[in-house]
Amino acid sequence: MHVTAARHLDDGVLERSFTLGDVPGVLWTPGSPTAPVPLVLLGHPGGLQAVYPRLVARARHSVAAGFAAATLELPGSGDRPRSADAEGARADLRRALAAGEPVDAEVVDRLVLPLVEQAVPEWRAALDALLALPEIGGPVGYSGGVIAIGVRLAVVEPRIAAALLFAGSRVPRAVFEEARRVTVPLLVLLQWDDEGNDRQEALDLFDALGSAEKTLHANTGGHTGVPSFEGDDANRFFARHLR
Repeated sequence: MHVTAARHLDDGVLERSFTLGDVPGVLWTPGSPTAPVPLVLLGHPGGLQAVYPRLVARARHSVAAGFAAATLELPGSGDRPRSADAEGARADLRRALAAGEPVDAEVVDRLVLPLVEQAVPEWRAALDALLALPEIGGPVGYSGGVIAIGVRLAVVEPRIAAALLFAGSRVPRAVFEEARRVTVPLLVLLQWDDEGNDRQEALDLFDALGSAEKTLHANTGGHTGVPSFEGDDANRFFARHLR
C-alpha cells in the first residue's frame, strides 16, 4: 500500500489517496484518533473520480460517527484497463433497457460475474493493508454496491462483521445461491423507482439472503435519490455491530 497524497478536509478528516499494486483507493480517518477505530468499506458502481462527491460525503458521515472509511477503484473503471467483454455486455444491457425489453440473464452474468471475481480479491488485499495501520482496529463493515460484490465479500471474508447493501445493480443467477450462505447482519437499501434496477429481482435477493438478522429499507425515488436520513440509520446499524 503506497500513499500518493494526503490532506485534511475542512472538518478535520484525514483523506489519503493510495495505490495497492496498480489499484487506486482512498482512505478517510479521524484527523486525531485517540484509539483504533472500526473500518467501513465503501462500495460504489464506478470510477473514483466520477463518484467522488458522493463517496466523500458518505465517508465524512462515517468518520463523524467514529469509523474509518475506505474504498477502491473498481476493475474496468476510471483509468483502469477496460474489458471488451464487459463493455459489450454493458452495451447490451443499455440497449435492452432503452427498448423496454427484458434483460437477458446471460448479459447480467457476462457483465457482473467477472467484475466480482476480480474485485473481491482486491478488496480482501486492501483489508490486509488497512487493518495493519495502527489507527484502524476492526471489526469491518461493508457499505454500498455493487450488491453482488457485497454478497460475495460477506460469504468469503470472515473479517466482515456486518453489511449494508445497495440494491441498485443487476444480480447474476449464481449470486442467489451465494446469498443463502450469508450469515452476517444485513441492512438492504432499495430505491423503489430505480429506473435501471429490477425491483422484483432485488426483493427476491433479499428473500434469498440467509442472515438471521436482515432489514430492508425501501424508499421512493430514483437510483441516486437515497434519503439523507439513511446515512444516520447506516451509522446506527454499524454502531450496533462494529463496536
